[in-house]
Order: sequence, then C-alpha cells, then structure tokens
Amino acid sequence: MKILMVCLGNICRSPLAEGILKDRCEKAGLNWTIDSAGTNSYHTGEAPHHFSQQVAAHNGIDISMQRARRFTADDIRQYDKIYALANDVLEDMRRIAKADFDEQKVDLLLNELYPGENRDVPDPWYGPEAGYHEVFALISEACDRILQKQMS
Repeated sequence: MKILMVCLGNICRSPLAEGILKDRCEKAGLNWTIDSAGTNSYHTGEAPHHFSQQVAAHNGIDISMQRARRFTADDIRQYDKIYALANDVLEDMRRIAKADFDEQKVDLLLNELYPGENRDVPDPWYGPEAGYHEVFALISEACDRILQKQMS
C-alpha cells in the first residue's frame, strides 16, 4: 500500500500525517510506503514547521528528516490512496493533476472519521502550539481508522 498525505505547504499538517501513519504502520508490522506533499511550492526543501516537529516528538515520532515537496500529477499514478487534508487542497490537486485526477484514489482525510462530511483538518500555521496538538490528535485518530479498515 502506498499512501500520500497532501496539504498546502507540506510543513505543518501533511508531515504530521506522514509521520503518524508511518509510525502506526511500523508498529503494526505493515510494509507500507507513506509520503507527503504540498500543493504549493513555497516551502520546497524545508523541514517541517518547528511546532509540527515538537508535537510529533512529544508523541514519540521524529519527523525532522522530512523535506517539503510539491504535489504533482504523477503522484496520482504512483500512490494507491491520496488524502487531502482540506477542501482547498483537494481543489488544488484537481487543478494540478487535470485529466490524471482519479476520484477513486483521492479523498479528504477526515472522511475516514466523518464519512461524507468533507471536513478540513484545521491549518495551524498562524496559531500557537496548542493548535498543532489539536491537529495531531485529529490526524492520529484518522490514521488509526485507516489501519483499522485495512486490517479488518
């Protein structure tokens, strides 16, 4: 299984999602490929936001070696499942992928917890550290649900 997590800049939400799901897969003995990307290139090559790194480390997950990269149309072909972390990200993915966009492979991450409600994972970028803890908890719960579905 190859899963891609996508947000805007690939430095706050999607690095957390990548780190959390990788950690869960390793603990479950699953040999899945988990990666992340952003729909814009503002932060390409940068490490995750320092609060994302702190919150992940607080929860026993090291995401410090991740580097931001931009989502491409080729990602649609390379991954089995792609999760957008917000509706605006999903629309950007449609625009970038054009005819390659595959509705069967792409969904909003929080639809794992709230099917069909199309909820966004809040972007903690402009807020204090507390927002990163809230985002971590939401993403963590969604990642647990992904594993539950795959293992049942």
